[in-house]
Amino acid sequence: MNIAQAKRKENIAEYILYLWQIEDLLRALQFSPEAIYTQLVEPRQVDEQTKQTIFLWYMDIVNLLREEGKERIGHLEHTLHLINDMQHLHLQLMELPAGERYRPLYLRLAPYLPALRSRMGKQETGDIELCFRALYAAMLYRIKGGKGSDEPVSDVLEYISPVIAELAKIYRQVETGEIDLFRDRA
Repeated sequence: MNIAQAKRKENIAEYILYLWQIEDLLRALQFSPEAIYTQLVEPRQVDEQTKQTIFLWYMDIVNLLREEGKERIGHLEHTLHLINDMQHLHLQLMELPAGERYRPLYLRLAPYLPALRSRMGKQETGDIELCFRALYAAMLYRIKGGKGSDEPVSDVLEYISPVIAELAKIYRQVETGEIDLFRDRA
């Protein structure tokens, strides 16, 4: 919970990937309250009240996954809405002066997206969600002990990572009011 809050505040992309990882971890623990507590909560070096708060946070995610019918696969609507917000920001940055640093990063990635979309079987997925799914696939591959060039998306990660990093940075700046997307628009 504390990690998620910090990630949400600092980097929206890390927050989304972290929540996806939590979803899969909770599924691996079969949503068992006992397993969740002993594996994810009890080992933490915090007071009992904080442990209870953390445990309830995990159980809230379990309940959301069940409510949304995503016990086996899929991601919470919350994260998908955030990705949709980032997709809208991406589209704005492709047009507005505020995107002058973002556009070249994206244009380096764009030629690789059709093949990535095909490889991942996500024909109807927006570009930003596709990038998140590729990053998550790469993360899971590494967790399972896979090595670099054998990774299914390794050929495009060097293009995806800077795009998502810059988009997350701008998202935070827009959210905090550091950037006004429409400042220089006539």
